[in-house]
Amino acid sequence: MQRSRGTLRHTVAMRAPVPTPALRDPVRPGRIGAPRVVPADIARPPYLATGGVPQTRRLEPVRTPDAVARLRRAGHAARRVLDTVVAAVAPGVTTDHLDAVAHHAYLDEGGYPSTLGYRSFPKSLCTSVHEVVAHGIPDDRPLRPGEIVNCDVTIYLDGMHGDCSRTVVVGDPDGADPATVELVAVTAAALARGVAAVRPGALLRDVGRAIQDHAEAAGAGIVRHLVGHGIGEQFHGDPNVHHYDEPSNRIRLRPGMAFTIEPMLTVGLPEVVLWDDGWTIATIDGLPSAQFEHTVLVTEGGVEVMTALDGDPVYPLAASAYR
Repeated sequence: MQRSRGTLRHTVAMRAPVPTPALRDPVRPGRIGAPRVVPADIARPPYLATGGVPQTRRLEPVRTPDAVARLRRAGHAARRVLDTVVAAVAPGVTTDHLDAVAHHAYLDEGGYPSTLGYRSFPKSLCTSVHEVVAHGIPDDRPLRPGEIVNCDVTIYLDGMHGDCSRTVVVGDPDGADPATVELVAVTAAALARGVAAVRPGALLRDVGRAIQDHAEAAGAGIVRHLVGHGIGEQFHGDPNVHHYDEPSNRIRLRPGMAFTIEPMLTVGLPEVVLWDDGWTIATIDGLPSAQFEHTVLVTEGGVEVMTALDGDPVYPLAASAYR
């Protein structure tokens, strides 16, 4: 949901050759259903009172025991919703059905879908299929075997936003294009490298450097137009979190800083195009893109992954896990 400042652009680094995925029909937008209803007793994020447009990006450090506990609850709830959604991914399932699954899971958690009504976004979930990099709008297009889909979940709960996403292979990964399946695993590992770089006293650019080093060693492109973001009582706030080494980003990490890390990697060139719907961002060459995301909190001793469950701070790294 967060774009970097400026126009759509790309930066091409020298990368090792990668296998070209098999040719396939491109993703085309389908019909978008009506926004789903949220009961009146579910607390709404403040931006809904101002037409979906936030009035500030200011974030307070998450340092008090109450604030940490609320962010943790939101993060854990988001992860449970995400797990429920990806379990429903299968050939023939529409992304609108995934939106319905997510919507009901949010309500079961007692939370509000943060994307619903945010800057007029019409759905409760972002579903980015294959060459769609981010912000795909759920619709009636059925998922096809061998495609990949990123499901991006954000919940507003107890006055905090929890944000996470995962890319999975539709159907049996053994029947999917190997380069595409490998991209998924490389992107999951890149997120893990970024999380591992978070600690008090480090520079925020260290996170991007760790991701870039891993992505480029694997021959993957890095989408630079989209960034991670500060999070907490605001859906999006400062700082911007680059997924590459940005020399100008000299922000030093301090306990209480909460933000998302969400690298978007590509098999082809990381050049992107914005669809006419004003939201969907796709690779210009039609080759696949994958994304993984966690919400993290800088602590006195290092980092807590707020969207982790059962003591697992990162997603599994084996490509076979994403089915």
